[in-house]
Order: sequence, then structure tokens, then C-alpha cells
Amino acid sequence: MLSVANLKKTYGDFTAVNSISFEVQKGEIFGFLGPNGAGKTSTINMMIGLSRPTSGEVIIDGIDVRKQTKKAQSIMGIVADESNLYNEMNGFENLCFCAALYGMEKSEREAKARDLLEEFRLKDAGKRPFKAYSKGMKRKLTIAAALIHSPQILFLDEPTTGIDVESSRQIRKMIKALKEQGTTVFLTTHYIEEAERICDRIAFIAKGQIVASGTVLELMDSVSHGHSIRFVTSKFAENLTDELQSNFKGSKVTIQSDNTLIMESEERISLLPVMNFLYDKGIDVYEAKELRPSLEDVFVKLTGIESSVLTRDEKKGGRK
Repeated sequence: MLSVANLKKTYGDFTAVNSISFEVQKGEIFGFLGPNGAGKTSTINMMIGLSRPTSGEVIIDGIDVRKQTKKAQSIMGIVADESNLYNEMNGFENLCFCAALYGMEKSEREAKARDLLEEFRLKDAGKRPFKAYSKGMKRKLTIAAALIHSPQILFLDEPTTGIDVESSRQIRKMIKALKEQGTTVFLTTHYIEEAERICDRIAFIAKGQIVASGTVLELMDSVSHGHSIRFVTSKFAENLTDELQSNFKGSKVTIQSDNTLIMESEERISLLPVMNFLYDKGIDVYEAKELRPSLEDVFVKLTGIESSVLTRDEKKGGRK
């Protein structure tokens, strides 16, 4: 659905986006994750035709955005980090106006507007002016407006930033529903947990360059070496470190004071022999869990940027 090749954007001597390339498949949710100043918004503006690339190309469903901007925009839905709807118009009027811009007939746009207000739980607010909406309601109506013409691909720039928890949950649910309906979603976000929860694939961008991309599992595997199992036991497995390591060659064992032990190995660890060994020592195993790095761990390792920077950027409300 989306192919970006050697995309670059410079402002004088400053390079905001440095020759990045990636692809987004039809019907997937693709996350673009990075701190303020990483190049997220510059990238999205070039992809939707609001900013001209210094070099490189963006192809959406076979359409060259640079050469056929209007045609490409006709199949896009765009939700900027700040709303572009009209404060004096009510929700219904805003949706109908957006539909008219796409050439939809009156009966069609009014029916679609009613359906979207219902779907986004804004029916009761449909006759209220947009300026009277809460932040969460404004964000939901802005997304509804971007969907009024049934776009093939939806661009969401920080869709849950600065809104309440319940509205954020509703928006994430809506994004998943759009995927199920076949809509491709390109999502920028500050929130690592949000990206991990809803995205099929993720790209990390830092200082204008993509440092890694892939599924959550692929990204985790890229920084994980070997296997690690955490065993929760019935009692402290004191003085068993050497014996465990001797019986299970190639393993490293760490005994912890909270009745747990960690076993690490380059090869996969078979649970039953370890559990039988401990049982013979009079120790029951209550839980055995494979330990994997979190997406936050992956982000920090690959970018060198502490995840707290993302939270701090969000609180500042700065540009991306």
C-alpha cells in the first residue's frame, strides 16, 4: 500500500529526514515511533503531500505522491496532531462539510455522517458546536472526518496524545476495527506500550534515520541473545547454582532471595528436566516463564534514547 524509498528532507544545513526507506502492507497497522525532533512529522507531511521531499519518492497504492498529489490524497484519510475542523460548526455539519470536499452527494454524505457519529459514540454531541467538545471527543470527530470518504489508508499523527484514558482506549479499539475492515493505518506515537499493543509492525526513527523496523517479536529477537527462564519455587534454592550449571551444560543460573531462580542458555531450555531436578531436591516449581526484553528495552538499546524522553516530550506537547 505504501512504499517510501530514499526519502530525504533538508532545511538549509539541517537534515530532518535522512534517506529513509520502508514499506507498509495493505491492511496492517504500521507504527512510527520516536522522540520529538526525530523526523516523524516531517516524514508524514511528505507522505501526504503537504511537504515536498528534497529527494526520494513516496508511492501509495501505485500512485506517485510527488507527481499525482491530488489523486493520492483522494485515497488517504489524514488526522493531524491538531484538529482542522471548524469550531462554530457542530459535529454533523463538520462531517458533511468534509464529505462535500471529496465530492460526495448530499444524501450519501449525510447518511455516512450519521453512521460515523453513531460508531464513534458522538450521536448525542452531533448537534453541539465543535468548540464545546472535550479533547477526547474532538480527536474522535477528527478521525471520523478523515474516514468520511472511506479512505484506503489512514495517517494518524499522535492520535491519543493529551486525551483521557477512556477516549484513548476507544480510539485504539477503533484503530483495530479499521484494520479488520481492511483499512491500512500509519500511526506515529510517543507511547511504546500503545505501539506494542496495536501495531503489526513498527519502525524506530531517531535523528532522521530509521534504526530498526519489524514486528514486535522481530525487534525483540534483534536484541535478545539466547533464552532465559524464570522459575518461581516453593523455597529458596540455596547453594544449587553450581549443581544446576553442572547438570545443565551451557546454562547460567542466578538464585534469587525471593524464591526464584533465573536460568539462561544459548539453546532453548527444556522445562521438565529442570523441574524434576528441583523436585528431587524437595523444591516445587509453581511457575516457569520465559523472559523476553520489552519493546521499551529494545527501543532504548537500538536508539540510545531513554524511553523517559518520549514521556517528557509528550508532556511538553512539542512537535515531532
